[in-house]
Amino acid sequence: MADDSLFEFLHMEIVSHIFNEQQSSKGEAACISLLEAMGFRVGQGLIERLTRDTPSFKDELDIMKFICKDFWTKVFRRQVDNLRTNHQGTYVLQDNKFSFLTQFSGGKQYLDQAPKYLAFSCGVVRGALSNLGLESVVTAEVSIMPSCKFQVVIQKL
Repeated sequence: MADDSLFEFLHMEIVSHIFNEQQSSKGEAACISLLEAMGFRVGQGLIERLTRDTPSFKDELDIMKFICKDFWTKVFRRQVDNLRTNHQGTYVLQDNKFSFLTQFSGGKQYLDQAPKYLAFSCGVVRGALSNLGLESVVTAEVSIMPSCKFQVVIQKL
């Protein structure tokens, strides 16, 4: 329980630090990109450790199920609430109580602040998928706090 709070606090401080230090000179888009890049590297490292003793995956859907159950549980302390796919490389992961957004007020009061607190998480998922051999684009959308939808589009090579 204490570990969760420390991780959430560290995340909030990293976001705050990057935006306070670099937003004036580089802009919001550059700050979000930096957070996403940090998350990408973290996701690569985490998935390497988590899959060390796991048998290889048979297909893309198998990888996404692993991300939603095992990976999400290790990183965010709960499973994804819903996984949807169009079976053409697009997946939507829904988390109704996303841990990095639960500290904010419910409703739409801080909705405009959500993207900067989700950039790191998008990077974590993209980094994990990259290390598993799936190049992807990961975006997050929030319509009401703390519910969040991550859209993963797998890039076909």
